[in-house]
Amino acid sequence: MSRVRIIPVILLKKGGLYKTVKFRNPNYLGDPINTVKIFNEKEADELAVIDFNASCDGRGIDFKKITEIAGEAFMPMSYGGGISNYTEAKKIFDAGYEKVILNSVLFKNPELIRQIADVYGAQAVVGSMDVKKNLFGKYKVYSHSGTKSTGHDPVEWAKTLEQNGVGEIMINSIERDGTWEGYDEVLVEKIAHAVTVPVIACGGAGSTDDFKKAVNAGASAVAAGSMFVYQKKGMGVLISFPSGIKLVN
Repeated sequence: MSRVRIIPVILLKKGGLYKTVKFRNPNYLGDPINTVKIFNEKEADELAVIDFNASCDGRGIDFKKITEIAGEAFMPMSYGGGISNYTEAKKIFDAGYEKVILNSVLFKNPELIRQIADVYGAQAVVGSMDVKKNLFGKYKVYSHSGTKSTGHDPVEWAKTLEQNGVGEIMINSIERDGTWEGYDEVLVEKIAHAVTVPVIACGGAGSTDDFKKAVNAGASAVAAGSMFVYQKKGMGVLISFPSGIKLVN
């Protein structure tokens, strides 16, 4: 049995901290640096920093901001958003991040996984997928912050990511994002049973019980945003992290 990581996700946009609901209506929450400092004090296991509209907007990576964030963090960190080539990935590692999260870029440049893994190891590459059901109720993978359907089935895409060398797979449920309704356990189970690499469940967590359900479905780690930055659903900002909880799988 291994200990399950609990990963806060902070969403960036033009240097600010935001939170979305179903990948829409980004709500500005303040300076991400202050949030990182609180997660330090709460002793978070790991922190994922994602510039959620970087690829969609065609913006470059804000290396100044993400370097500033890394300089304040005392826990392992991953970064995703707008990464398009190995040189950019290298700069992210040089800034102090242990992992890169790759999403939209992999639909046109899957070779990037190997390029990075050959230097930094497979554990440094997280393959991320944004998933929702189409009009026919079928799970499909979307890119560019959930705005473009790729037509890919998430289970088959997960297998492709594993074959290309990712060390982990992050599943983002678009329909559950920011809803506090719990993870899509069916989706987590489908993918976790199809691959051998660790799976990170993301999107919808509202309680520690949701963490446990995701682990029971096969997740090796759980990630959340709203649960860590709001007091409760519909209430004000209060950065928090569950203390004393131990999850194993």
